[in-house]
Amino acid sequence: MRVVAVISPKGGVGKTTVTANLAASLARLGPRITILDLDPQNALRLHFGMPHDDPSGIAQQEAIDSNWADGLFESAYGVDFLPYGSVDESQRAVFEQDIKTDPHWLAKRLASLQLDDSSVVLIDTPPGPSIYLQQVLSVANYALVVLKPDAASYSTIPSIESLIEYYCSERSDFQGYCYLLNQMDAAKQLSRDVFGMLRNSLGKRFIPITIHRDEAVSEALACQTPVSYYSQHCSATHDVQELTMWLQKNFRLVD
Repeated sequence: MRVVAVISPKGGVGKTTVTANLAASLARLGPRITILDLDPQNALRLHFGMPHDDPSGIAQQEAIDSNWADGLFESAYGVDFLPYGSVDESQRAVFEQDIKTDPHWLAKRLASLQLDDSSVVLIDTPPGPSIYLQQVLSVANYALVVLKPDAASYSTIPSIESLIEYYCSERSDFQGYCYLLNQMDAAKQLSRDVFGMLRNSLGKRFIPITIHRDEAVSEALACQTPVSYYSQHCSATHDVQELTMWLQKNFRLVD
């Protein structure tokens, strides 16, 4: 099993959308892909057609001490997903306290899924530091850091680097991390400047492929469909396909 943490130092960068569309693209290479949503916003499910009023998910499974395998949803796109779930603030506080007291909580839950060695698991996380990010970085084999081509994202790189260093540097099974620019607008000078600065400062950790701003991405979400199924020939679909091939070449996610 290969575990990929999809993380970001700040919100509003499209991390959840990247997670969903990357999963659907990876699934086209053959294996069944599993996504776990550990972001309390509980938005990942909407990319795969789950009803808005369905409260099911990880938080619900934990409340009844149920096996995660029982709560997995099977999408029409070769992706199994487990949403965060809908809970009130008191339930979320109890849930997060339970996680905090067990540093191996996520490792044990992943083991309970009994996925085979060829499986790929993508885990969506809240932006910035959190108890969820700590758990995910303790089990991830790879980390994909999603940024926007703006000054705010660029300025937060040191903070995310320090988190990855702290939780992953001494783990022999952690294979590395890289940065992805999302919502790229090549017509804007700032976007081009940030792209150049990241490429120069991050070197091999910077993915030379960007996902361009594309209205088809928002339209696909409105239809609760991955963008590659909504619009086969749009720029975002092309970008995600190139990203998939880059990750496969450099991280060998799929055998």
